[in-house]
Amino acid sequence: MIKQNGTYLVMGLLDTESIAYSIGKTIQKWGGTVIYTAQNERFKRLLLDPSLKDLPEEERRKIRVEFCDVTIEDDLKNLFANIGTLDGIVHSIAYCNPKTCLGDEFHTDAVDDIKLGFHISCASLGSVVRYAYPKMPNGGSVVTLTFDSRHAYAYYNWMSVNKAALEALVRGLARRHGKDYIRVNAVSAGPLVTKAASKIPGFGHLSETWNLISPIPWDANEDRQAVADAVVYLLGEYSKKITGQTLFVDGGASIVGGAIMDHERA
Repeated sequence: MIKQNGTYLVMGLLDTESIAYSIGKTIQKWGGTVIYTAQNERFKRLLLDPSLKDLPEEERRKIRVEFCDVTIEDDLKNLFANIGTLDGIVHSIAYCNPKTCLGDEFHTDAVDDIKLGFHISCASLGSVVRYAYPKMPNGGSVVTLTFDSRHAYAYYNWMSVNKAALEALVRGLARRHGKDYIRVNAVSAGPLVTKAASKIPGFGHLSETWNLISPIPWDANEDRQAVADAVVYLLGEYSKKITGQTLFVDGGASIVGGAIMDHERA
């Protein structure tokens, strides 16, 4: 699957509960080398704090974390100037101000917050690939994380708009970089319990919705590994002719009309 001893950049590490960390661990399991990015020193310090009991000291020492705020052009330039050849990139980055762009009311006067959310959650992928593709002279794979944008979910509001745009960007980048033998895809995951997700107003409602509509039972706590496995599949050689696609890893919820009936439940 993963290129043995290949180097993979996993962007958007927050903590050991984040999907980025699960993806990085899975890459390492299959023989790849991982470089993470965190937004700033504070996130790295929190992750590597020796007082944290969920990360063994030996594992903590092996983690390589570079800084990159994707809204700062110089950060992106410096990141890719200071790393070598890459075989794949994971873009696990998203943000919307929960006070203005998520929640009960869709409409907002916070236009600057909308723009910032779009920059981080969508446009940043284009910036990343722009600086990254010269570092992938032999081709490679880029995978980003999205969430079902074909339906309007309560509370998700402007993030749903950003995810729809992100999926369109995936298709555009896939067309542009086919000649470079670089594939660009997205994984659309079901709701997962992370610290980032805890900031989404009504996140519990999303989990409850999945209990009603997912043909295969979905566990918002445990199924991040299923998502990580799908990302690693798209990074690897077994998916070398797949590009511009959104792969749904959500227990099938995205294809269901209405709720699952009692006789359909596992």
